[in-house]
Amino acid sequence: MDIPAYLSEVVNVLAKDIGFRSFLDREKLDQTAQYIEDQLSSFGYEVSRQPFLFQGQTYVNLAAELKGTVAPEKILVVGAHYDTVRSTPGADDNGSGVAGLLALARLLAESPQEKTVRFVAFSLEEPPTYRTKNMGSYHYARSLKERNEQVEGMICLEMIGFFRDEEGSQMYPLPFFKLKFPGRGDYISLVGNLRSKKFTEKIASDFRKGTDLPFMTLNAPSLVVGIDFSDHWSFGKFGYPALMATDTAFYRNPHYHAHTDVPETLDYGRMTKVVQGLQRAIEAWGKT
Repeated sequence: MDIPAYLSEVVNVLAKDIGFRSFLDREKLDQTAQYIEDQLSSFGYEVSRQPFLFQGQTYVNLAAELKGTVAPEKILVVGAHYDTVRSTPGADDNGSGVAGLLALARLLAESPQEKTVRFVAFSLEEPPTYRTKNMGSYHYARSLKERNEQVEGMICLEMIGFFRDEEGSQMYPLPFFKLKFPGRGDYISLVGNLRSKKFTEKIASDFRKGTDLPFMTLNAPSLVVGIDFSDHWSFGKFGYPALMATDTAFYRNPHYHAHTDVPETLDYGRMTKVVQGLQRAIEAWGKT
């Protein structure tokens, strides 16, 4: 599999062929959901749909499962949202996350783990549902809790494609962060809440074995702006360990939520390294 080429292909389909994918663009969201389902099906997965309502309209989450061979009841959720705000074609936010999700599903399709890996594409992460009970991921996480499923953790792919090498290109929510973290936006972040620290450390430990891409980790309370700004927030609300793999969004990417968030701004080589690190971490987690 030519990973960079596949990542570029997916991002271009989402951001160029389909375009804006907001909650108001129902036809585009339906088209996106069908594309994701077709991709997962082509890798050999059975895809299930979870419909939910918002303002009288039906939206869907999609899930594909790589069933564990030894302890199938133990589950790792790997997820990404496929909607955008209406002002952007969403190459990085979050075409890159969806591309990473699909690439991981494809890479792992022929390699069942001892535990179950579930790949989930969420709708309605962006405003006006953002960080509310109307998010697709909130509906999904709640359904896991209602079914008493044994979820050991969740990895959220949220903007994984934008990198900058200039000194001073990386911003932070608090000034003292600059004393600890790099000034260049040339790394990926693995971040989560304080309760997810052990899970984050485990994933990070194995991530570094699969890639030479620089990365940083942070577990902090929600008062650190951005620490819970995606679908992992929903899983945290139900007590599941969860982290976000991210290029840090508006702390680095000037195209965030803008019409300029287009495929040409992304670095598919470094996106590939993110995918390879996550693949290694998932495979390590998958061993009982």
